Amino acid sequence: MASELDLTSTFIPSLYKPPALLPIARYRQNLLYLVDTYPVTIVVGQTGSGKTTQLPQYLDQAGWCADGKSIAVTQPRRVAATTVAARVAEEMHCSVGEEVGYSIRFEDLTSASTRIKFLTDGMLLREALVDPLLSRYSVIMVDEAHERSLSTDILLGILKKILKRRPELRIVISSATLQAEDILHFFAGDQFQNETDSVEKGGDVGKIISLEGRIYPVDILFLNSPAENYVERAVKTVFDIHLQEAEGDILVFLTGREEIDLAVQLISERTAMLHPKAQALAPLPLYSGLPSDQQMYVFEPMPENTRKVIVSTNIAEASVTIDNISYVVDCGFAKLRAFDPSTGIETLTAVPISKAAAVQRAGRAGRTRPGKCFRLYTQQAYEQLLEATVPEIQRSNLAPVIMQLKALGIDNIVRFDFLTPPPAELVIRAFELLYSLGVVDDYAKLTKPLGMRMAELAVDPMMAKVLLSAESLNCLSEILSIAAMVSLQGSVWVQHEGDKKAAENSRRRFAVEEGDHLTYLNVYQAFITIGKKDPKWCRDNLLNYRSLQRAMSIRAQLKRYLERFGIRVDETPSLHHKADFRRYPENIQRCLTTGYFAHAAKMQSNGTFKSATGGLTLHAHPSSLMFNRKADWVIFHEILQTGEKTFIRDITKIEKGYLLEYAPNYYTVR
Repeated sequence: MASELDLTSTFIPSLYKPPALLPIARYRQNLLYLVDTYPVTIVVGQTGSGKTTQLPQYLDQAGWCADGKSIAVTQPRRVAATTVAARVAEEMHCSVGEEVGYSIRFEDLTSASTRIKFLTDGMLLREALVDPLLSRYSVIMVDEAHERSLSTDILLGILKKILKRRPELRIVISSATLQAEDILHFFAGDQFQNETDSVEKGGDVGKIISLEGRIYPVDILFLNSPAENYVERAVKTVFDIHLQEAEGDILVFLTGREEIDLAVQLISERTAMLHPKAQALAPLPLYSGLPSDQQMYVFEPMPENTRKVIVSTNIAEASVTIDNISYVVDCGFAKLRAFDPSTGIETLTAVPISKAAAVQRAGRAGRTRPGKCFRLYTQQAYEQLLEATVPEIQRSNLAPVIMQLKALGIDNIVRFDFLTPPPAELVIRAFELLYSLGVVDDYAKLTKPLGMRMAELAVDPMMAKVLLSAESLNCLSEILSIAAMVSLQGSVWVQHEGDKKAAENSRRRFAVEEGDHLTYLNVYQAFITIGKKDPKWCRDNLLNYRSLQRAMSIRAQLKRYLERFGIRVDETPSLHHKADFRRYPENIQRCLTTGYFAHAAKMQSNGTFKSATGGLTLHAHPSSLMFNRKADWVIFHEILQTGEKTFIRDITKIEKGYLLEYAPNYYTVR
């Protein structure tokens, strides 16, 4: 009899609240009325109120997908687009790719029957290249607009233009409180000024509706004195919570993949030392470079007597809702893009978050019950934080954005309606780079066909130039493979804890004198000849089978783009042409320089590098083959800043002469 009374074994807890219990449910009629009546509806709601998952379904049920139209829901992050699509498909009892689909860069899971489509805002902008009025959509929902990502800001400007031509289009924008008024003001324009009554703001253009989310109280705790190392402090705090606090899962905010992997490793190691009978701790990483199936683990229920610890970037701040979080550990930093116009180099740097972000993070702990937020900084430090994060458009390399706007037919960038105009200096720098890449001509017009084609390729302008120069340098097949390998979000090398030596040896097997890009090419070619049929080969060589499969699919997509431009890809490896053999690495080095000349650096006698522009001191990243190797001049793919040092990654040796040959108007000989 006793077993029948043991409820925990007979009932399993539900993974999520039935939609009818979400805070948004009682606003359904109001929301549908507003969308029916006004071109723009701004929805203010806490993360977790159900707006992202429910609102598109309400619109679908209300008939907004009649006549073959569909609903687009944009997300600033890829992870959000894929995870939310999976969740909504489940609620609508279909598979992802049927009635509900998603589209992110290099991955499209939609079909002719898709009515609700989740996509990154960048992908919707790409659709506007082909269909400038986005005519297949009856409603476009821009989610998490308060994050003010580069693409969201541009998208809002484009949508404002489209509304003038398509008054029947409906735009729904979801935002945190801070930005809602600014966004409404942006769409309503002059109607806004003469209205005094706040209810009437927005005139007949739009309205703001607030969904009250049920938020439980969250106790906020600060450190007395600053933490020396926030990763170690975060791990210590996790164990303090685990051993002293009631049940409930833990969400830890760190800044990036390296920190997250380290924290997950430390938590695993220490968990093994806990008492065998103690409740277990299960650490799970969450960041945007993680393969989609691994991202889904964080939503899975844990075995009994196990507490989940999710270690995440700021992606869990607003984009995804994970149930049952009672404790938040906030390191107080996030990696943000910072572009320095004087050096022309964009870095991802860990910087203190804003107060708004700190409040968002703490709010993750009060979704299902009262929670606690442990801030790994002092109250004094909190008081000194900025109120809100600076919009990305004011601190980014604008070359990709300006190239896109030009391709969308917006020639006068200065007169484009920006929610926040970018600083003039950033615009000037972007034009300099685009001009030296050949994207725009002397009159700042998009060049044909080069500029137009570069805008259509789903890669940044530098890589686009490399792909389009490859045919004339007889290395197109090789460059396609290299481009696919560097477009992967995450490493192709697998490193097992503490086994640095094995990883080094495995890397050396593929290593090429010329540097990282040609090494990637070797890895890719070995994979497609031996490894793709044999996952064991990947394990033996410490290579990530999944990443390499993804590289194959990215390469196939890039190849399709080029074929659309009428560029034929000759897949017979040029290695077989005896005469080419000696020139072959050189062609690739030259080809990479045509796009990455702005990322050139000269090696110093002490082994560091000096950037060709602005004289920054750079260090080869330990993961690069150029770490501790000699070179004269190099070009590099990306820059990372950790602590005091600035690292460059994906580095290839070049000749100084190439710089003058391929970028005569960017470099002059002194």
